[in-house]
Amino acid sequence: MCVGEGRGMSQKELLADTTASCGKCGSAPPIEFQFAYQPIIDLKARVVFAHEALARGPNGESAWSVLSQVNASNRFRFDQDCRSKAIQGAAALGMAESLSINFIPNAVENASACIQRTLRTAEACRFPLSKVIFEVTEGEKLRDPARLVEIFREYRKLGIKTAIDDFGAGYAGLSLLANFQPDLVKIDMDIVRGADSDSARQAIIENIVSLCGRLGIVVLAEGVESMGERDYLASAGIDLMQGFLFARPCFMAIGVVDPAAWGQL
Repeated sequence: MCVGEGRGMSQKELLADTTASCGKCGSAPPIEFQFAYQPIIDLKARVVFAHEALARGPNGESAWSVLSQVNASNRFRFDQDCRSKAIQGAAALGMAESLSINFIPNAVENASACIQRTLRTAEACRFPLSKVIFEVTEGEKLRDPARLVEIFREYRKLGIKTAIDDFGAGYAGLSLLANFQPDLVKIDMDIVRGADSDSARQAIIENIVSLCGRLGIVVLAEGVESMGERDYLASAGIDLMQGFLFARPCFMAIGVVDPAAWGQL
């Protein structure tokens, strides 16, 4: 179920709001896109913890229809547009929970400079920085892993939370955790899938939970689709979950969790 519909940022507004502090963000034409928002739930507290902003085409087309247009010449502009547009959309929908936004670390030339448009947008929309979560997918091969640590540290100083998405499926892995501990780690859906009946997946998940617990990192399981997966993850000590069991992404709207998905008290 989806509630509300936000007003997307127009092409004119996007062009007017883009600054080229490093000389790269304003040089490419913008990609046309909107966002769908998917709830992230706290099963133990039985509340929505946050909503993840997921890129979609201007009429709700797939994420691939948008991401396939991103290249070396426009990724700086696209990354900046994603941040500001996700915040503007969340504010227009009256989102009270936190907002999780994917960003492209290879599109950040300078952590302090490249966050300025985001800060202006959040201020203009009266969206608190404390409710912003920036997540980077572990599946992206980083040109400079040390730069990602620098970016994360800059965000933390501003009160912005950080997350590693698709943990266990990519390049960053344990070496990133050794140098920086984000607020959240999102276990990749391929590890979550069928974990309630797979001892190998259970061993991996339980060790991630143990490791992150020692490092003070909150674990989130993504791609939860069955009650069996939900119940196993809860028994493993994971409260934060995201997936079709609870709600599908809602195009330009806020998803409402299916009451049956919470399970028994």
